[in-house]
Amino acid sequence: MKYEKSCGAVIMRKNTDNNIEVLLVSMKNGGHFSFPKGHVEGDETELETAAREILEETKLEVEFLDGFRMTTGYSPAKDVFKDVIYFAATPVTDEIKKQDAEILDIGWFPAEKAVEKVTFENDKKILTEALQFFAGRIS
Repeated sequence: MKYEKSCGAVIMRKNTDNNIEVLLVSMKNGGHFSFPKGHVEGDETELETAAREILEETKLEVEFLDGFRMTTGYSPAKDVFKDVIYFAATPVTDEIKKQDAEILDIGWFPAEKAVEKVTFENDKKILTEALQFFAGRIS
């Protein structure tokens, strides 16, 4: 069995009304809504991979918040198992721009709407945990 590992982040911010928003991407491959992520390259650390993939897919620079790391696993193809590690992050830059090669759509969604839009149950669980973690931690 082949093993793959990807890293990414649940990126959140507070809007002008002090409500939490979540950045979601819709992938061209399948059209599902999820969080920016991608495969580990070479000897990158998990955080280096997450930062690189977020920048590639969204043009955002982020700051990771200590204390949040969740792993989910699934089989994307026969004889392949994939672990995905997610961190919590806030944007350092404001402008988002989707990577045309992989991303169909990108946007900020109110927390409640983001939970509805996320396609996979594992991602819904991760988002719910991240929302609880974020509450009171971001400005």
